Amino acid sequence: MRVHLGSDHAGLDLKDHLVAWLRDHGYEPVDHGPFVHDALDDYPVFCLRAAEGVAADRERGLDSLGVVVGGSGNGEQMAANKVLGIRCALVWSEETARLAREHNDAQVVSVGGRMHTLEEMTRFVEVFLAEPFSGDERHVRRIGQLGSYEQTRELPPLPESAQGLGPADAAH
Repeated sequence: MRVHLGSDHAGLDLKDHLVAWLRDHGYEPVDHGPFVHDALDDYPVFCLRAAEGVAADRERGLDSLGVVVGGSGNGEQMAANKVLGIRCALVWSEETARLAREHNDAQVVSVGGRMHTLEEMTRFVEVFLAEPFSGDERHVRRIGQLGSYEQTRELPPLPESAQGLGPADAAH
């Protein structure tokens, strides 16, 4: 499996560690940078490229996932989620890493290099890469709603249980 990686200066050491770890565990890492420490670098430059790499691979039918890394992982997640068709999850535990794949079919995971130990973050990535999407109907439906909104910018209809109950109903 190909794994695209991107980070900022705060995630550089973890990204470099993950490139070696992935190679040692039979994955094909694709490093989108950065390649040197620059305290003034901008995470979107590298994280958008990693997410674009995943999207392009998957469009060609290749088995590909991604990892983006920063100080907190928040900005990196936001950047990856700007790429059409990408769902990137911020993970902070083995359970959130597993559920990102199992329930949300996330193709990219974001981790905070300043939030956890190297061993913890490596384990989060390991769990994420190993977990398959469940394919449960409710998860497929929800992901479909997100994809439809991404394409059309039309909100999904409110369920009957929510109609007439608040300001969201007044807007649509």
